[in-house]
Amino acid sequence: MKTIAFFNNKGGVGKTSLVYHVAWMLSRQGINTLMVDLDPQANLSIICLDETMLTEIWDKSKESTVYGALKPIFEGRRPELDPSVIEIDRNLHLLAGDLALTDIEDELSTQWARGLDGDARSLLVTACFDALIKAAAAKLGSEIVVIDTGPSFGSINRSALVASDFIVIPLLADFFSISSLRDVGKKIRTWRMGWQDLRNRRPLDRILELPNGAMDPIGYIVSRQSVFAGHPPVSSKRWLDAIPKVYREAVEDQPLPPGTTIDNDDRKLALLKDYRSLMPMAQEARKPMFLLRPADGAIGGHQAAVQECYRDFEKLTETILDRTIR
Repeated sequence: MKTIAFFNNKGGVGKTSLVYHVAWMLSRQGINTLMVDLDPQANLSIICLDETMLTEIWDKSKESTVYGALKPIFEGRRPELDPSVIEIDRNLHLLAGDLALTDIEDELSTQWARGLDGDARSLLVTACFDALIKAAAAKLGSEIVVIDTGPSFGSINRSALVASDFIVIPLLADFFSISSLRDVGKKIRTWRMGWQDLRNRRPLDRILELPNGAMDPIGYIVSRQSVFAGHPPVSSKRWLDAIPKVYREAVEDQPLPPGTTIDNDDRKLALLKDYRSLMPMAQEARKPMFLLRPADGAIGGHQAAVQECYRDFEKLTETILDRTIR
C-alpha cells in the first residue's frame, strides 16, 4: 500500500478536486483506492457525500470520521483502531473528514515538541494518521491511499505528510502559486528531517511500526489553465515558464537542468485545462467531471469536453502510477 498526499499551503489550487478525480480514475482502472480527508474544512467529504449523510456522520456518529476514530489517542486511552469507511463506488472508499479536526491541532503541535525530548507517546500521537490510514487500508485491501490536506503549514498537515510516501503539489499559473511553492519546498524538507530526527531520538521500530515519513515529491500539477488557440494566455505564460526552476530549487534543492522548460519538464505531472462548464454539473450529479452523461446536463459540446477531461485524467493517473507503485 502506498500513500500519496496532495499538498500546498495555498488555498484554491485545486487540491480537493484533483484528489477526487484521481481517486475515481484509479478505481476505474481496477485499483482498490482509499480517499482520506485530512482537511479540517472537510471539502472532500462534502464533495463525496450528500447533506443527509454528512449530517448523520457529523452530528450523530463521530466515530465514522477521522476525528472520531482518533479521539481515544488524544484522550490518553488505548485506541482500538477500526475506522469506519464509506463506499463511494466499486474499488473506491472514503475515510471521512470532520470539521472538529481542528481541535487536535494544538495537541499535535505540543506532542511534536515533546518528541524532541524522546517521549514515546509523542511519536505515537504524531504518527496517528499513519496508524489510522494503515488500519483502514488493511480493512479494505487498498492498494493506494490518496490524502487531501488543508491549505496551511499547521501540525495537522505535518502529521498528514508524516503518513505519506509521496507528495503531489498542485499549482496555478499565477504569482501566488510561485511564491507558495518556494515555502512548500522548504517546509517539506524541514518536516522530513524533523521526523527522522524524532525517530532517531527514540527508535521504537522494534516495538511498533512507525512511518518512514518519506514525503517524496513526485511532481507538480498546474490546474485551471485557460487555453486560447492552443496556447496559454500571455498573462499566465510568464508564471508557467517560472515553475520548473522554482520547483527544482525549492522542492528538490537542485539547479534546473539546462534546456528544461514547462513543455519538457519531467517533474510536470499534468497541465490541466479549466473545465469550468463541467464542474457545476459534476457537483450537482455528485460524480467526477469525466463521467458526466447527457442525463446530467452534459449535452452537445459538453460531451467533447467530458471526453477530453477523461483522457487528461487517465494520462495523469498513469503518470502518477508510474512514479509510485510501478
